[in-house]
Amino acid sequence: MRHLSSLLLLPLCLAACKKTPPQLPSGPPVVQVAKPLQRDVPVVAEVIAQTEATANVEVRARVEAMVEKILFVEGSEVKAGDPLFLLDKKPIEQRLAAVKGNLGQLDAALGRARQDVERLTPLAKSGAVPQKDLDTALAVQKQAEAALDTGKAQVTSAELDLGYTDVAAPVAGIIGAKQVDVGSLVGKGQPTVMATISPVDPIWANLEVSEVAYLNSAGKMKDPKNSPAFALVLANGQVHPHLGKLAFVDRLVDATTGTLKIRVEFPNPEKIVRPGQFCRVRVLTRTLPNSLLIPQRAVQELQGLHNVFVVAADGKAAFKRVKMGRRIGSLWVVESGLTAEERIIIEGLQKARDGGQVEAQDVQIDDAPLLELLASVPGTKTEPAPSAPAPKN
Repeated sequence: MRHLSSLLLLPLCLAACKKTPPQLPSGPPVVQVAKPLQRDVPVVAEVIAQTEATANVEVRARVEAMVEKILFVEGSEVKAGDPLFLLDKKPIEQRLAAVKGNLGQLDAALGRARQDVERLTPLAKSGAVPQKDLDTALAVQKQAEAALDTGKAQVTSAELDLGYTDVAAPVAGIIGAKQVDVGSLVGKGQPTVMATISPVDPIWANLEVSEVAYLNSAGKMKDPKNSPAFALVLANGQVHPHLGKLAFVDRLVDATTGTLKIRVEFPNPEKIVRPGQFCRVRVLTRTLPNSLLIPQRAVQELQGLHNVFVVAADGKAAFKRVKMGRRIGSLWVVESGLTAEERIIIEGLQKARDGGQVEAQDVQIDDAPLLELLASVPGTKTEPAPSAPAPKN
C-alpha cells in the first residue's frame, strides 16, 4: 500500500519540478511624459441672469366706450401705428354733433353782440344813448366770446374722444394677450388696460454680481461706452448670435444680499429672446499670460498638497511639489513649481519612484479643453493651433 501511494505521488512531483519560476520584469518601467502647454489662459465668468424688455407699454382705453372689434393677433409683432382695437363711435359722434350745433348758436350770439356794440358806440359818444347801454353791450360781447371759446373746446374734446375710439399701437414690439373682449365696456372711471406691448430689439439681461466680483472688474465698468463684450447663453445651452454691451450699473450694493445689479443690452433682431427668460451672461474678466497647463491625472494630491513626477535627461524620475490654480476641463493651470521645459509623467504615474529609472515615451498634451475655453470667450474667434510633430524616442 505504501508503495502504491508513492507511485501516485511521483507524477505530481515531476510536474512540480517542471514549473518555471516567475520571471522578474526586466528594465525600467515605461511611462509617458510631456512638456506642459504654455498658453495665455482667459478667465471667463458666467452669471445667471433674466431677460427684460426695454419697455412694457400698456395700451389703455382713453375714452368710455364699448369694444367693437379686436384687430390684432395675440403674441404677434406689431409696428407703431398699427390698429389694435376699434371702439363704438356712435355715442361720441352724437355728442360731437350736439356740441357743433351749440357752437353755431354761440357764434351767432357773438355776432349779435358785436353788432350791438358797433351800433351803440357812436350813439354813446354823441350822447344819444346812455353810456350804461354801451357798457352792457360790451359785457354781453365778452360773455359771448367766452362762451364761444368754451364751445370750441367742447368740439375739440369730442373730436379727440372720437379719435380715441381707433386704438393704435404706440410703439413697435411684441403684443401680449388681449385683456378685454368684444363687447366689454372700457374707460369707465379710469383708463382700462387692454393689452401690453414689449419692444424686444434690443433686449436687456439683468444680473447681480457679488461685491468682490464688481471690485475686481470695476475698472471695466466705469464707462459703458467702452464696456467689454458680453455673450448671452440661453437655457438650452445655445449662445445668442449677437454680443451685448454694458447698459447700466446700479448706484448701490444691496446690503441684504451683498450684490450689485447690472444690466447688459443685447441686439435681438430675430426676436428669439423674449422677456422673462432665464439665461447666463458670459464675460472675459482677465487673462493669465504664459500659463503652464498639465493634465489633472498627472497631479497627485495629498492633504491639500500637489505633486508631480518629472523625468530628467538621464531618465530618472524626480518627485516635485507644485502649486495648482484654475481647472480647465481635464487640464490644470500650474501657478508655481514647474518650468515649461520640464517633462512630467502623465501616464504610468504609479510605476514611478523618486530617483528611480524610467523609460520615457514623449507624447503631446491634448489642448482640446483649452481650445473650447478660448472659443467661449465673447467676441473671440479661435482656430486650433497647428500641432507640432511628436518627438522621436
